[in-house]
Amino acid sequence: MNPPPTQILPRTTDARRGRAWWRVRHLALAALAGFVLLGAIRPVPAADDATTNLVAKAPAAPPSPAPPGPAVTNYVNVLDDQYRLAMGDQLSFRIVEDEEEPKIIVVTDSGDLEVPYIGRYPALGKTCKQLAQELKRELEKEYYWQATVVIAVDSKPKSRGKIYLVGAICAPGPQDISGDEALTVSKAVLRAGGLTGFADGKAVRVTRSTGPNPGNEKTFTVNVTRVFEKGKTEDDLALQPGDLIYVPERLIRF
Repeated sequence: MNPPPTQILPRTTDARRGRAWWRVRHLALAALAGFVLLGAIRPVPAADDATTNLVAKAPAAPPSPAPPGPAVTNYVNVLDDQYRLAMGDQLSFRIVEDEEEPKIIVVTDSGDLEVPYIGRYPALGKTCKQLAQELKRELEKEYYWQATVVIAVDSKPKSRGKIYLVGAICAPGPQDISGDEALTVSKAVLRAGGLTGFADGKAVRVTRSTGPNPGNEKTFTVNVTRVFEKGKTEDDLALQPGDLIYVPERLIRF
């Protein structure tokens, strides 16, 4: 007896879905492998491109410091260039770059200031502008890239000190220099009663100490007669505390 013929059953819907899912999975894996291969193979840049990339990635040079602006320049220009500092003067001191309130510093009896960062620094007889420029140079040597120093006289003592007159003068002796006075040789002579009849007003000598040690002195000659008789105030000399004014007598009396 022959076996019954093999019966071919129709594919079910689930079998068709399973095979379609496997086909999609194989296509996805093939596409992923292609992307991996493309990413692994990179074109070698040309020589020009490589050079360009190196130049582009090179660090930029540090910017050069900006020049002082108008505001900084104005700070320097408005500083007092006439009044000469004396003992007891109280100064307002500020470094613009610190962005801090001004500090009060005083000219000591030795003529020095206690300056921040620097310490003792001579100030006697200097103007605010001159002193600010000197301190700027000192600060920029070690502490600042750029320092804008602003100095102003905050208050002056009633007396800045004394000057001394000797020789052929009616009332020799010491005189006080008031804090708000610019005393000159001619004014000091007039205050002392003027010259005697035998005085040589053309050769009045002023001796000024320039340092703490003996011998550190400077001598000026002032033609007071020319100031009195012809009004040549440019021949006069502003006095500083401690100055000694000597009025000689004429060699020939008549």
